[in-house]
Amino acid sequence: MTRTALAAATDTHCPYCALQCGMRLAPGRGRAAVEVLERPDFPVNRGALCGKGSSAPALLARDVRLTGPLLRDRPGGPLRSAGWPEALDTVAAGLARVREEHGPDAVGVFGGGGLTNEKAYLLGKFARVVLGTANIDYNGRFCMSSAAAAHRRAFGLDRGLPFPLDDIPHTGCLILVGGNPADTMPPAVRYLRELRENGGRLIVVDPRRTRTAELADLHLQPRPGGDLALALGLLHLVIADGLTDQDFIDARTTGFERARESAMAHWPDRVERITGVPVHQLREAAGMFGRAESGMVLTARGPEQQSKGTDTVGAWINLCLATGKSGRRYSGYGCLTGQGNGQGGREHGQKADQLPGYRSIEDPAARAHVAAVWGVAADSIPGPGRSAYELLDSLGRPDGVRALLLAGSNPVVSAPNAGHVTERLRALDLLVVADVVLSETARLADVVLPVTQWAEEDGTTTNLEGRVILRRRAVDPPEGVRGELWVLRELAARLGVPTGFPAEAEPAFEELRRASAGGDADYAGISYRRIADEDGVFWPCPTPDHPGTPRLFLERYATPDGRARFADVTHRPAAEEPDEAYPLYLTTGRVLAHYQSGAQTRRVAELNAAAPGPYVELHPRLAGRLGIADGEPVAVTSRRGRAVAPARITDAIRPDTVFMPFHWAGAGRANSLTNPALDPVSRMPEFKLCAVRVEPVRTEAAK
Repeated sequence: MTRTALAAATDTHCPYCALQCGMRLAPGRGRAAVEVLERPDFPVNRGALCGKGSSAPALLARDVRLTGPLLRDRPGGPLRSAGWPEALDTVAAGLARVREEHGPDAVGVFGGGGLTNEKAYLLGKFARVVLGTANIDYNGRFCMSSAAAAHRRAFGLDRGLPFPLDDIPHTGCLILVGGNPADTMPPAVRYLRELRENGGRLIVVDPRRTRTAELADLHLQPRPGGDLALALGLLHLVIADGLTDQDFIDARTTGFERARESAMAHWPDRVERITGVPVHQLREAAGMFGRAESGMVLTARGPEQQSKGTDTVGAWINLCLATGKSGRRYSGYGCLTGQGNGQGGREHGQKADQLPGYRSIEDPAARAHVAAVWGVAADSIPGPGRSAYELLDSLGRPDGVRALLLAGSNPVVSAPNAGHVTERLRALDLLVVADVVLSETARLADVVLPVTQWAEEDGTTTNLEGRVILRRRAVDPPEGVRGELWVLRELAARLGVPTGFPAEAEPAFEELRRASAGGDADYAGISYRRIADEDGVFWPCPTPDHPGTPRLFLERYATPDGRARFADVTHRPAAEEPDEAYPLYLTTGRVLAHYQSGAQTRRVAELNAAAPGPYVELHPRLAGRLGIADGEPVAVTSRRGRAVAPARITDAIRPDTVFMPFHWAGAGRANSLTNPALDPVSRMPEFKLCAVRVEPVRTEAAK
C-alpha cells in the first residue's frame, strides 16, 4: 500500500453481508477498475475481508454485468438492446395500462435487502405515491422477519443486535443458534475467538458440524425444526436448577408465569425425543448459560426460517430474560442479519406493512407524519399489502399482481418453491427487472434496466449492529448504466409525479431523515458528514447533538410500560415432517465462496473455482443404506420439485438429514424443493426444513 494509493483511495464498504466491512478502493492496474486495500481503522472488521469482499471489484468489469437496457418485443421473443428513453417509456406505459385496466393493486414492487437506505426509502415512496399500490415487499422478508417480529413482541423495538459486535468477546457465555459465520461472515469469527480467549464459553446449535461449530465448547445437534423445543427445554432446566434471576424478572419483565408453565411441560426426556439432543448435553448447556455472569443468544436463519420462527426466537429470548441476561452490558438477545442492508432495508418503507422510521402503516399518526413529508393526503397512502411469498404467489392471477417492478432480487433462485414462483413470473403481463447482472429472474423480464452498483454510487446502509454507514462512489459506471434513484425519478415523471424523487443519494437521505424523525428507527440526527467522521452512527439518533445509541434497553425496553414481555409459546411440529414417502429432512444454507442467489458471486472466477456447483451433503450411514458413493449424482425430491447434484458424504451431518446450498439455478436448485409454508406472524417461509427422499440418479432412471 503506497502513499500515492492512499491519497487516491476512497473509503467505502463491502457490497455483501450485513457486517458491511470497511475497505478502501484505489485505482486499479491493468483491466481492474479498482483495487481493494485494507481499512484497518473501521471497527467492525479492522481491515479483515473474506474472499467475496476482496474479489468484489471483479463485478465492475463490463463483461460480467449489464451495460445497457434490454427489451422484449413480444412474449417469448428474445431480449434486444434498447436506449433509455424507449425502455422507460415502455415501462411507464405498461405500468399505467395495468393500473388503469385492473386497479393500482394490480401493480406490484419487489425490492431487496441489498438496496441502500435511500433506494429502499424511495422505492416505498414510489409504490405508494406514484403507483398507489399496497403491494410492495422485499426479499428481506425471507431473511430476518421472524427475528424482527419476536424482537418487537418482546422488546417493542427491532434492531438486529442491540449492542455493538465489540461486546461479544466480553460476555460469559454465548449461544449461537442456527448460524455459521465462519462461512457466511468470516471477519466476525474473530469475535468468537476473542470470546474464547477471554474465558467465555461458546455453545453452537446446528444440525451440521460446521466450521463454526468446531470452535464451540459444546455443539448441540438437533433435528431440523427442533429449535423451539430445545429452547423450552433449556428454560425448563434453568428454572428447575434455580438459575433464574427473580429480581430481574420482577423489575423488568411481564408474562413470566405463562412462559414458566410452558417450559415446565418440556422436561428433558421429552425434549431429547423431539430434538435428538441427549439429556446430558441439555443439562450441560443449561448450566453453562445459567451460571455465567453474563450471556448472549444470537440466532440466524436456522431457527428463523421456519413456519414457527417467531415463536422459536421468542423462546430463546425467554431464556435470556429468565436468567437476567438482557438489558445489561455484555448480555442480551440478538440476530445475525444476513443481507448487506437487511436492517435498514426493512426500516424505511419497502416492506408491505411499514412506513419510514419503522412505523406501522396502519398507525394514523405514522401515516399523517409521513404524508406531511411526502406532501400527500394521509388517506391516499395505501394500507398493508401482501407479504413477499404471497405477493409472488399472486403474480399473473386475476385478483393478483399483473405488472411487477423488481429491484435487487433474484426469486427464480432464492424464493421457496422456486419452480412455482418461476411459473408465476412468466404469467405476468409485464415484468421489469432493475439489476447489475442478467440474473435468472432478469432473463424472464420484458424490460431489463441496468443499474449502478456499490463502487459506482453513494448511499447509506445499516449493518447488523444498527450502525448507519456510508458507501462512497469510487469509479464511474459504464455509459449505458444509471442509478436506481435516477430510474425512479424518470418513471415518476412519466407517470405524472414530476417532483419528490431526487436522483442523488444525499438529498434522498435528507428527506429520509425527516420521514424517520420520531419513529422507532429515528435517523433525524444522522448526516453524511457525521457518518464519515464517526465511522458510522447507531440509531436511534433523534438530533444532531445526540451521540447515537450503540446499546439499547439498558434503562428500559421500548414497550409502553418499559418492561420486556415473555413469549407464551409451546413446541409444535414443522409444517411438513418426514414420512414413509419422504423420509428425510432437507435443510439448506450458504457456503463460504458464494452469497445469496449467487447472481453476482457465480460471475467471479476465483469464487467459482472455490465452489463450482451445488452438492448434497449426507451422512455415511444414510449413504450406505441408499447405496450412494461420494461424488455420485443423486436426486433429491420433495412434494414440490426435484433437484440433482453430486453427493458429498460426511459425518458432520445428522443421519436423518441432508443439506444443500441454495446459490445455484438449474438442476441443482435447492429451492425447487423448499416449502413455502408461512409463519403466521412474520410470514416467513419455512426454508430451513422440508421432507424429501434421496436416491441415486441411476436408481431413479431404472424406475
